[in-house]
Amino acid sequence: AGWLGHLGLAGTEGRRLGQMSGGQVQRIAIARSQVTGPAVTFADEPTGALDQATSSEVLGALLHATVGRGRTLVMVTHDEAVAARCSRIVRLRDGQVVHDTAWQPAVHGGAA
Repeated sequence: AGWLGHLGLAGTEGRRLGQMSGGQVQRIAIARSQVTGPAVTFADEPTGALDQATSSEVLGALLHATVGRGRTLVMVTHDEAVAARCSRIVRLRDGQVVHDTAWQPAVHGGAA
């Protein structure tokens, strides 16, 4: 199952996207993004449609696939818990950088 298994979607291979929940579709998109092992992954609210437990699992898998393998993850999020797992946070307001901080992530499992 590979990425589908990592993201809790093993056994969904034959299902159409229209038969899946929004969270499942979001996890399918994450799996697709990692198939070729890109040097940089751009993720816009990758955990936005997920419950807290699934969000943590998915973020851990995404961090492991990217940063854990020497790759870069550029992520947009409004979730402070997700941001806390990143090694650098750039905050924007009205299109302008208002804060740029590099730090050690608060939660183990990788850094973005």
